[in-house]
Amino acid sequence: MKEFIIRRYRSEHVPTSDRQTVVRIDDEGKVLFADHQAEAILGYDASELEGQPVHRILASRQDDPFAPANRHRIERGQNVLVTFRHKEGFFYTGSLSLRLDMRDSDKAASATITLCDSTSRDSRLLRSAESNAGFGIWELDTRSNEMTWTEGMFQILELKPGSDITPEQALFYCQTGQARVRAMFRRCMRTGESFALQLDILTSRQTPRRVILNCRALKQSGRVQRLGGTLVDRTGEMRLDRARQNAEQMLTATTRATPDLVVAVDSSFHLLHFNAAWASQFAQTFGVDPGPGDNLSELLRDFPNERRLMERLWRRAFERDSFVVEMAMAQQSRELPVHEFHYQRLTNEQGEVTGAVHVARRIEPRLNHASNGDYRIRHDPVTGLMNRKEFIARLHRTLEQKSHRESCDSLLYLDLDGFERFNDVAGSGTGDRYLRALAGNLGVRVRQRDALARLAGDTFALLIENCPDSRARKIAQETLDLIGEFVFEWQGQTLQTTASGGLLVMDSEIPGDPEQLLSQAADLCHTAKTSGRNRIHAARALAGHTDDSTASKRVAQIREALDNHHLVLEYQAMRPVASPTWGDHIEILCRIPATPDADTVLKPDDFLPIAERFDLAKRLDRQVIRQTLDWLGRQPLLEPRLKYCGFNLSLASVLDDTFADFMAQALRESPFDPDCFCLEIREAHATQYPDDVAVLCDALHRAGCRVALDGAGASVESYSLAAKLPVDIIKLDRRLVQHLEDDPVQQVMLEALHRIAEAAGKVTVATFIESDDALRKVRTLGIHYGQGYRLFRPQPLEQLTPAAVDLTTGRIGG
Repeated sequence: MKEFIIRRYRSEHVPTSDRQTVVRIDDEGKVLFADHQAEAILGYDASELEGQPVHRILASRQDDPFAPANRHRIERGQNVLVTFRHKEGFFYTGSLSLRLDMRDSDKAASATITLCDSTSRDSRLLRSAESNAGFGIWELDTRSNEMTWTEGMFQILELKPGSDITPEQALFYCQTGQARVRAMFRRCMRTGESFALQLDILTSRQTPRRVILNCRALKQSGRVQRLGGTLVDRTGEMRLDRARQNAEQMLTATTRATPDLVVAVDSSFHLLHFNAAWASQFAQTFGVDPGPGDNLSELLRDFPNERRLMERLWRRAFERDSFVVEMAMAQQSRELPVHEFHYQRLTNEQGEVTGAVHVARRIEPRLNHASNGDYRIRHDPVTGLMNRKEFIARLHRTLEQKSHRESCDSLLYLDLDGFERFNDVAGSGTGDRYLRALAGNLGVRVRQRDALARLAGDTFALLIENCPDSRARKIAQETLDLIGEFVFEWQGQTLQTTASGGLLVMDSEIPGDPEQLLSQAADLCHTAKTSGRNRIHAARALAGHTDDSTASKRVAQIREALDNHHLVLEYQAMRPVASPTWGDHIEILCRIPATPDADTVLKPDDFLPIAERFDLAKRLDRQVIRQTLDWLGRQPLLEPRLKYCGFNLSLASVLDDTFADFMAQALRESPFDPDCFCLEIREAHATQYPDDVAVLCDALHRAGCRVALDGAGASVESYSLAAKLPVDIIKLDRRLVQHLEDDPVQQVMLEALHRIAEAAGKVTVATFIESDDALRKVRTLGIHYGQGYRLFRPQPLEQLTPAAVDLTTGRIGG
């Protein structure tokens, strides 16, 4: 930024007026400021120039003051003649110069640092330094035995500056070490060796202080002529040391007075403090005597399972204010007492985590007390987790509370893969030890509000309360990953396995019987195990009225329709709402026809949960696609008209590695362009398995068809998925469109998602348009396509057949 002075210039030797204007221009050539004389010189009012490019008042770019030729002359203090353009349109010559008293912020200030001459130092600076820093300077002339002090020395001893005092009298303020001070002075005078000595003194006002006496020899011609040094006040440190000692004594006395196990570690697992009870229990358990400062991980290097568990517990303590777990100090022995471990995080004054402490109290007396005699009835004897009976009771309480609150709960059923081989590999009893150690690791990760149970054998259940669907799926996957990463070492054998899981989402009408929910979750787990293991199969809970007998009938009804290729296919059209588009845009819908044993046609809400539960969803998806392509193959007149044909995919198909190959083969046999077919993937599945979905999208694109993200906007991840996931179409979640005309927040969310999709080159579709108001609002926001009963109700696929037309050459269509 520079300030220029502009004057009018006349070539005749005619005296000119002193009228001038000051203009401030930034480095980008924009006018930042002009004074009130700008109108007289340039024709512009100051407000008209501010923010405008400087070229507005110049005749050409050669007149630019920042041009190299002009800039060098201006910086040397010379005036430059520039042709200006007046506001009225005429040109004139002006003189441009750099303002002499300007502050050029582009140039760094010139400054140097030199050694201060002590003879010219202001004495007030020394007094200020001594007062603020708490030190004093002294000198001793060894020839005359005269000592000089600065004011800081008198202040430390609480004496009036200039008080009459001798060095011997000064020594009397030392409570201890007077003989040592004299000896150190004599040695320094004799050898010239410097020293620093910590002293506890008592001032003239009987104030205890701690000081550091520094001394060095000041030589002249190779001989010690003087001694000099400082006396530094360290009373603050002394008080902190004493306070720390008092706190340590109090802490030691307190921890000695309790039979609880008390230990504190820093953030690197070094032992900061522990009481005798903890040390004794630790030595008894692991055969290692701990000492202050020892690293807990190093002490447990021969016990890898316990080391990993303890490290995970301490790290959890560093992350949380406090938490409680019940377990034995070591999981490999059933003879050890069970303790209730209370963990508490330690922080400093700045809020930084410095470590953690735990207090462990034995709970056998409480467990064995008459009033708590049912503990063993309610808990698994091997792992200490709640057993099936207690878990059913907990689940029942959750279901009763669910009728009084709006929440989404989930039930995770886990079955270990290949667990039965552990006892054969590592000996009898190894399985129990593995389960006990695994339960300890799982218990650390479980949220305090959730419930973890061992149902039987190698099956576990986790009740995830008050948690959104997407987050529950992440918790389920994290639990599965933890089991897969858990390594158990026993007698030279390394045991590791995976698990299969069924996640039952309970967010609507669900059975009131916990056993039915467990049965549904177990079926999902079985589906995951038969689909390849080490995976989670998720579905929503079946409606409350769907008991096991009803589910069996519907399974038979679905199987019969699949075996005989009797699926009832319908279509629902998508209409352009932003601009007219030619052609048919449809989504294929499926119904299960009635049978002699079941006289009800099943809609998707009725059969999809059952198909997912009994591993029929993948087969159902393929059958819908086959039947649709077979029917289209018999409709050659639809080939130029069909622009979009969408199919919904289940999670089983999304995770099926062979689905893309199936789709490519089916499209090769179809006369229709592969680009008109689109596979719709649910946003919840894309959120849970983003990598698998991305791979599937790429494979389907190679097959020539398109991919849509269905239900976008149901979670906060939608915006990232809409931008980054390789899909072609974004179908907005129905909850974004419902009551759209009355909810401004939904309007903002929908518009934001639409703009993100447009910026990424994707098409948007608004679903569930049920009213004229919703249609108008969707059209106003610029959504490309709409779908819903207001635009088109589902119809049998046969009605898409072109109308019959009789020509001289024969009949076509029909």
